[in-house]
Amino acid sequence: MSEPTAVPPAVPPAPVPAPIPVEQLRFAMPPVHTTPGEERAHRRERLAGALRLFGQHGYEEGVSGHITARDPELADCFWVNPFGAPFEDIAPQDLILVNGEGQVVQGRFHVNQAAFAVHAQVHRARPDAVAVAHTHSVHGRALSALGELIEPITQESCAFYEDHALYDAYTGVVVDEDEGRRIAAALGPRKAIILRNHGLLTVGDSVDAAAWWFLTMERSCQVQLMARAAGKPVLIQHRDAVSTREQLGSDLVAWINYQPLWQRISRTF
Repeated sequence: MSEPTAVPPAVPPAPVPAPIPVEQLRFAMPPVHTTPGEERAHRRERLAGALRLFGQHGYEEGVSGHITARDPELADCFWVNPFGAPFEDIAPQDLILVNGEGQVVQGRFHVNQAAFAVHAQVHRARPDAVAVAHTHSVHGRALSALGELIEPITQESCAFYEDHALYDAYTGVVVDEDEGRRIAAALGPRKAIILRNHGLLTVGDSVDAAAWWFLTMERSCQVQLMARAAGKPVLIQHRDAVSTREQLGSDLVAWINYQPLWQRISRTF
């Protein structure tokens, strides 16, 4: 007769770890700077990073396109990428400082006067706008050629619902201050504008926010064009689109959404 098999003693389950108090968890928020010099260095670093990201996303079209960041101390002066410099190679020390008249006051390179005619006027009209982004991205140009706004057909596109405008005119390369003022007036208090037959322009209370709005606006244009090519998009109802915009449409949410991209691109410096 065989011996009975010994039954191993039961192993008690491992204790469930206690939850970590919420106040001890790390959550990135926009930094607070103690001096203008510290804030200037931060904006220049973020501006160079945004330009590199735009280059990686293929938003470069020859020498066209700018991202500008207001200097935290010098009135009517803005940091901007140099004329003709490839986006993906730009470092903070390559940026130039330009006054509201488009004159270089710090740096060794020229500025694209045609693009800056718009940026300077937007910065003047919108003192809340720390940064302005405009490049000739493919899907933004495609939607702009239709002369249409972004429709509320996805969660992401709802961030722009009733918070972007259409500049319904095209007069060639913008080198005229009056044209820049008209574009700034059409933008008004909104986060973005579609320039008909031209492309997209976004603003934000930080470089991160302006860059994120451009990135997600370009993607929203792409989704809208794809959806329309496949069929008839179903619009999100007004009340739900407004509610979604209230949740996702602030510059703080844009800043938070941008941080994974910043973490990636900052490793290239």
